[in-house]
Amino acid sequence: MVVSLQANEQVIKAGDSTYYINSDKVDGKLILTNQRIYFRPSNGHADTFNLEIMPTDIKEVIFCKIGKLFSNGLNVVKKDGNEFLFKVKKRNEIGEMINRMY
Repeated sequence: MVVSLQANEQVIKAGDSTYYINSDKVDGKLILTNQRIYFRPSNGHADTFNLEIMPTDIKEVIFCKIGKLFSNGLNVVKKDGNEFLFKVKKRNEIGEMINRMY
């Protein structure tokens, strides 16, 4: 799993994540850099589920539950209305980092 970083771009945080889209769950890595957010799938869906979200496109980040017991969900809402739901460890830390980006 390789992410091509741009000039002066640095990885701030990266960790295992699950991206929920419709009825699909896609395992991969959520990667925060100082310039954008990436999701890179790890289970062969690279062409379909590669994501790149620019901070200027983010409207809000919603902390949510995935399932009934665990508060480990982040819903990233873009200004165009698209929503991206991720299950992550250390949700509060990652969510606060994303909130500081936009």
